[in-house]
Amino acid sequence: MELRVLHYFLAVAREQSISAAAESLHLSQPTLSTQLKAMEEELGKQLLIRGTKGSRKVVLTEEGMILRKRAEEILSLVKRTEDEISRSDEVIVGDVYIGAGETDVVRFFAGAAKELQKKYPDIRYHISSGNAEYVLEYLDKGLIDFGLLFGAVDTQKYESLPLPTRDTWGVLMRRDAPLAQKSHITPEDLWDKPLIISHQRGDAPYLSQWMKKDLSSLRVVATYNLVYNASLLVDEGLGYALCLDKLINTAESNLCFRPFDPPLEAPACIVWKKYQMFSKAADAFLRSLHGMLEPDAAPGGTE
Repeated sequence: MELRVLHYFLAVAREQSISAAAESLHLSQPTLSTQLKAMEEELGKQLLIRGTKGSRKVVLTEEGMILRKRAEEILSLVKRTEDEISRSDEVIVGDVYIGAGETDVVRFFAGAAKELQKKYPDIRYHISSGNAEYVLEYLDKGLIDFGLLFGAVDTQKYESLPLPTRDTWGVLMRRDAPLAQKSHITPEDLWDKPLIISHQRGDAPYLSQWMKKDLSSLRVVATYNLVYNASLLVDEGLGYALCLDKLINTAESNLCFRPFDPPLEAPACIVWKKYQMFSKAADAFLRSLHGMLEPDAAPGGTE
């Protein structure tokens, strides 16, 4: 399968029309149709459902949607590879890709990037937000250089750098909620309350242990992936959201945050694949991270 044809396929998926895609690619419609048909024959699967005469709209089949996702990933990796190889040996420029959940710890990345910017102003940073499953998937596929994770790390697959900062668990609630009168929230306070919890699997063991109950036995009314969406549910009075501190600015809002008692903290670490061959930009960034964490130690990274 040629990269050129993947570009063609993505153009059709984007335009939802073979004729519109052909125009954007500066190809004739018969030429594009022939290329797409040949790709379907090569894969042995129908990728597109062509429109009838009354409608020229093209719809992706299930296999076509799979190919669209993979084609985007493949072409993104190709672009990154071309950029890294074409960079000058004399100057460190390029891109650093980071995956992270919603956390105030991202400020640590910002500090390392700001410090590195003084020496290498042409390095660019790309942060993708998602839960732990998202971060690990993108690490494994080589789509990001570093991930920010909480909790245990698989040392067979990943290298990690523990961070000195921790996030604090607590409850996001309306200011007029009954529990808002308390300065700290205990497990017993929540046993009979409508709860909004993260659907990230890694959070469940910590929360269950703190709650002294299995989460399935509690009154969970909703789950969330992004805490901003959870804050909207809280604001509408649906329930109490269990989340990390400093993610929602509660100043001058209807919401407030109360920490857990006893405290529950989430240790954070920076993670990358074992035996990872970094670009010069990513390697410089890792050295900057080491420099912030271990100023008296030899810088880490790869050569």
